[in-house]
Amino acid sequence: MEMTLRWYGKDFDTVTLKQIRQIPGVTGVITTLYDTQPGEVWPRERIQAIKAEVEAAGLHIAGIESVNIHDAIKTGVPEREQYIANYIKTLENLGKEGIHLVCYNFMPVFDWTRTELARMRPDGSTVLAYTQEAVDALKPENMFESISGDTNGTVMPGWEPERMAKIKDLFEMYKDIDDDKLFENLKYFLEKIMPVCDKYDINMAIHPDDPAWSVFGLPRIITNKTNILRMMNMVDNPHNGVTFCSGSYGTNLENDLPDMIRSLKGRIHFAHVRNLKFNTPTDFEEAAHLSSDGTFDMYEIMKALYEIGFTGPIRPDHGRMIWDEVAMPGYGLYDRALGACYLQGLWEAIEKADR
Repeated sequence: MEMTLRWYGKDFDTVTLKQIRQIPGVTGVITTLYDTQPGEVWPRERIQAIKAEVEAAGLHIAGIESVNIHDAIKTGVPEREQYIANYIKTLENLGKEGIHLVCYNFMPVFDWTRTELARMRPDGSTVLAYTQEAVDALKPENMFESISGDTNGTVMPGWEPERMAKIKDLFEMYKDIDDDKLFENLKYFLEKIMPVCDKYDINMAIHPDDPAWSVFGLPRIITNKTNILRMMNMVDNPHNGVTFCSGSYGTNLENDLPDMIRSLKGRIHFAHVRNLKFNTPTDFEEAAHLSSDGTFDMYEIMKALYEIGFTGPIRPDHGRMIWDEVAMPGYGLYDRALGACYLQGLWEAIEKADR
């Protein structure tokens, strides 16, 4: 495996490439062109520019997260053909620049949902958190304004103001889309892009829905073992794979995370490894990566990845805000650096025990 860190770019991130380079064992970043909109073609010269910037810092681009999917593709309207063509062109440009991993999601309307961005924990750190009761009390069209917590002047991925301004129109687009229709539209999209993925050896790694159940009545399909195996089988190409995010699949306590990992041998192209602490099955908060700080057995998660021969990028995810750091919630430097070191320690112990 390769340890990486997500980087939002010099214009959006408080964390610098210089700082990332100093985290022991971190050799690459997961990044994207954050000022692009879903459906736009990524110009090759812009890919070259960010690649050069990362490499000048002694790192490399280990993958893209994300090339976002336009809603026309997710809903299957006729306009999807143009947006799929644009997506293919972007993949071609990435492939020509030697970038072979793309993380994406197929979640309707919201990329992910949290109800608090700065819940205070007993140790004084703050974390992202979710309660179903808070979601049930909200009207979807007021969701953006109702999120509690200080965002430190940043905008969370998937919650851009221009997107939230058309929230009612987005819900209207999805009114006739159920799970089966969303699966059908995902299959159509994947079949269209697999030829370019085969040509440039690009692994498409779908990110699970977060949380792993329907929110506001919208369909969510990348939620459990049954559904993800359905997706693998419906487009049975090794480039059609997954981002295994323990924190997203783990929102549903019925998901056996190590078992899911073992069932996806050869199809996990990217991993987000993080911990959650559950207060009730529908009230959870982000925790430190350390197993004892949350609910998950992080050793068993890393062991399962090792046992299936996982060799792709891993990144720590959704760190706490600690030591008075001011940064994008979940994406500060300090706790993610601690997480990167902890996960590498687990991997080293597992690897040595197998000798």
